[in-house]
Amino acid sequence: MAEDLPRLKATLTGRYTIERELGRGGMATVYLAEDLKHHRKVGVKVLKPELAATLGEERFFREIHVAAQLQHPHILPLLDSGEADGFFYYVMPYVEGESLRERLAQRSRSPRPPSRGESRTRGITRHRVKL
Repeated sequence: MAEDLPRLKATLTGRYTIERELGRGGMATVYLAEDLKHHRKVGVKVLKPELAATLGEERFFREIHVAAQLQHPHILPLLDSGEADGFFYYVMPYVEGESLRERLAQRSRSPRPPSRGESRTRGITRHRVKL
């Protein structure tokens, strides 16, 4: 996708300014961009061109359709979607903060109560209180 970045930037000129890559998965890459019409930061998810040409176009459009239907305070809304010069993309608001990967890694490092087995080996007595 890195070799396609100049073409993607040129394709979205006038609508979005791509700033940097936020992350990538098996099917798509997500970029931080500036929405030039509304002057706000957005995330632009772009299907990998090789997948669009083979198997992923229909699946990506299904994902867009499902995302557009979702309405919940903890789910980001779909702002825009489309196809431009062979790039299939959709746009969602950008929320600053840690990624899911970073949050999960942080949780795995945070202290947790010892399990029942660990308690026994450390000589810790755990009591259950029944009401």
